[in-house]
Amino acid sequence: MANVEKMTIALTPEMADFVRHAVETGQYASTSEAIREAVREWQERRDLLGYTVDELRVLVQKGIDSGPATPFDPESIDHEGRRLLKLVEARHD
Repeated sequence: MANVEKMTIALTPEMADFVRHAVETGQYASTSEAIREAVREWQERRDLLGYTVDELRVLVQKGIDSGPATPFDPESIDHEGRRLLKLVEARHD
């Protein structure tokens, strides 16, 4: 690891114990390695979501602005699905 930047971080006692335990049990060679792995996983999880915090805020506001949800009626959805399936099947006959 040729190019690293040293940082000072503050962890809760529980988090610090968790990291120390991971090193003591041989899961990681050092606390730095454990923290780097945690940051990599955090980064991957954020990348998988594909949204920035600001984009999520915009989406939440759009949901709020759209008003109350319409009632959910599973029976009418099932009925409409079966009706559409019959139409598709009729076209293939």
